[in-house]
Amino acid sequence: MSDRTIAAIATPLGESSIGVIRISGESALGIADKVFFAFNGEMLSDLAGYRAAYGEIKDGERVLDDAVALVFRAPKSYTGEDVVEISVHGGRILLREVLRLILKNGAFSAEAGEFTKRAFLNGKTDLTRAESVMGLISAKSEAQLRLSRAAHMGKVGEKIEEIEGDLVAADASIAAFSDYPDEDIEGLDYENFLTMLENARNSLKKMLSTYDAGRILREGIDTAIVGKPNVGKSTLMNMLSGAERSIVTEVAGTTRDIIEETVTVGDIVLRLADTAGIHDTDDTVESIGVDRAKQRIETAGLILAVFDCTKPHDKDDYTLIENIRGKKVIVIINKTDLSCKLDKSVFEGFKIVETSAKKGDGYERLSDAIAEVAGTADLDPDSAVLLNERQRDCAVRALDGVNEAINALKCGCTMDAVGVCVDDALAALFELTGKRVTNEVTDEIFRRFCVGK
Repeated sequence: MSDRTIAAIATPLGESSIGVIRISGESALGIADKVFFAFNGEMLSDLAGYRAAYGEIKDGERVLDDAVALVFRAPKSYTGEDVVEISVHGGRILLREVLRLILKNGAFSAEAGEFTKRAFLNGKTDLTRAESVMGLISAKSEAQLRLSRAAHMGKVGEKIEEIEGDLVAADASIAAFSDYPDEDIEGLDYENFLTMLENARNSLKKMLSTYDAGRILREGIDTAIVGKPNVGKSTLMNMLSGAERSIVTEVAGTTRDIIEETVTVGDIVLRLADTAGIHDTDDTVESIGVDRAKQRIETAGLILAVFDCTKPHDKDDYTLIENIRGKKVIVIINKTDLSCKLDKSVFEGFKIVETSAKKGDGYERLSDAIAEVAGTADLDPDSAVLLNERQRDCAVRALDGVNEAINALKCGCTMDAVGVCVDDALAALFELTGKRVTNEVTDEIFRRFCVGK
C-alpha cells in the first residue's frame, strides 16, 4: 500500500450546485487543515470521525470559496484510511483551483480508481463489489443498475463463498485422509465427499449459465433491422426510438445507408441499425447499402427481420429467410392493421411478432419477444450474476478444476491427485474475489475506473 496521501475531484466536472474533492491517506487531515478553515475555529484534525465543519477554503489570505468538510477516521471510511471530503460550489474552474491548492499543500493526484483500489487493499471490499462500482455509475437502464447493485451488496461474493465452503470442506477431508490414512475419519466417506464436489459444480454451472444474459443486460446488444424496401423498417426504428429518426415515405429505397440509434426496450439496450432494403438492384449507390445490410446480418447479435403483411412472398423474401436462419432473429410481420396476404407458415421455427409500426401497435409484444430471444426473460437482475469476462474466466477455471476432481475420484485416482484439482478450483475462486490475486490483475481492474472513485 502506498503511503502517499491522494486527492481528486470525485464529482463530474461541469456546472452544478456542489462539487466534491476527496482526500485520502495518513496526512489527509493535516493537508485539509492547511486549506480549510472552519468558521468556529476548530481544526479538522481535532474532529472525530463522521463529523462535519462549515468554513472556507483559503490560499493564504485569499478566499476561494465557502465549503463543508466531512471527516472520516480510519478504518471506518471508504478507503479504510483517514478521509476528508470537501464540498464546494460545483464550477469546473473552482474545483480545479481548490484541487491544485490541496496538491500544492502535500497531496498527490489520485490515479484512476485509486480510492477504490485502496478500499480493496485495506479489506473494505472484495473485488466483485469493487468491480460493481463503475456499473453503478454508468448504468443506463434499471436492469443494469440492479445487476450492479446486487454485486455491490455482495451477492456475487456471498455465492462464491458458499462454493468455496464446499471445496474447502472437501480439501480438509483430503488433508485429513492424507495425514491419517489409517484412521476412521468422520465425513470422509465417498458419497459425502462426492456430494460436496457436485454441489460446487452445480453452483458454478448455474452462475455461468446466466452470464450471457447478464452481459446483454449490462452492455446491450447490436441489433439490425432488415427487410425488403418499404416493409416498414424505418417506421419500426422510429417506433422503438420514440422519435422520427429515419425518414419514412411511400417511396421504396428511401433508406440507402445504415442509420443508427441506441434505445432501451424493456430492460435491454438495443444499438439499432436501420439498414437499406435488401433486394436485387442495378442502382450503384443502393447496392452499396444492400451489401452493408447483408454484412449487418452476419455481425448483429439480434436481427429484427421485417416483412410486409399486405404482400405475398417473393424471391427476395425467401433469400432473406435463408440468410437469417440459425441466427438470433425475431420475425416482425408488419402492417397487420391491413389485409394480410402473407403465408406465415414459411416462418416456422422463428419467433414471430405481429405489429403495425405506423400505429405503434405491438411494442409490448416485441419487447417481450426481444427478452425471450436474448435470453434475459428469466434472469433475476437482483441475483448473483457474474459481471465481466475476468469473473467468468475465473469461474470457468474453477469449474474445470471441480470437474477434474470428480473425474479423478470416480476413476480411482489417489486422494492427493483429487486434492490438486480441488486446489486449482479454489485458487481460481480466490482470484475471482481477490483473496489471492496478483498486483498486475488489480492494477488492470482499477485502471478502468474513473479518477476520483
